[in-house]
Amino acid sequence: MTSINPEFLLQAYEMGIFPMAMEHGEIGWFSPDPRGIIPLESFHVPKSLQRVMREGLFEVRVNHAFGEVLDGCADREETWIDETVRESYMHLHAHGNAHSVECWSEGELAGGLYGVAIGGAFFGESMFSRQSNASKIALVYLSSYLLKRGFSLLDTQWTTPHLRRFGAVDIPKAQYMEALHAAIESEVSFI
Repeated sequence: MTSINPEFLLQAYEMGIFPMAMEHGEIGWFSPDPRGIIPLESFHVPKSLQRVMREGLFEVRVNHAFGEVLDGCADREETWIDETVRESYMHLHAHGNAHSVECWSEGELAGGLYGVAIGGAFFGESMFSRQSNASKIALVYLSSYLLKRGFSLLDTQWTTPHLRRFGAVDIPKAQYMEALHAAIESEVSFI
């Protein structure tokens, strides 16, 4: 099984580029313009989700089941996570650059997300839910966690109606690259 060299993959992220598995086992490289981000200082938690969070249905953990989160994110009809991508992010996780935020319910993984951290930038890759609201709560936790750790950039790659509910916006690539360079120079760490 092949994987993307971890150093090469991190360099791509530092240049605003990320991989996705394509048809026929090929890896595509992307750098959208405009770029989707969620400004951490204006992250929005919808009222309906605030009510769910008060119920305390989930225990949130960080990096307890990274491989399981990857598999949950890949478990869909159309996926950009093939074995090459999976192995590549498992290597980044082993090197301390890829992380998961998980929601657990009664000892079972209910949902979560994963991404890559370099300096003060977090590149959100994918999220999934097996129970209603689990991935949303993981995203809320992530945003708060990143702020506390001194991060300045939460990259979502593209915006979707789902992410716009949390404050996601599109910014021009030039503006994104400025924010990215400033963020990766920050001396902060995810853990």
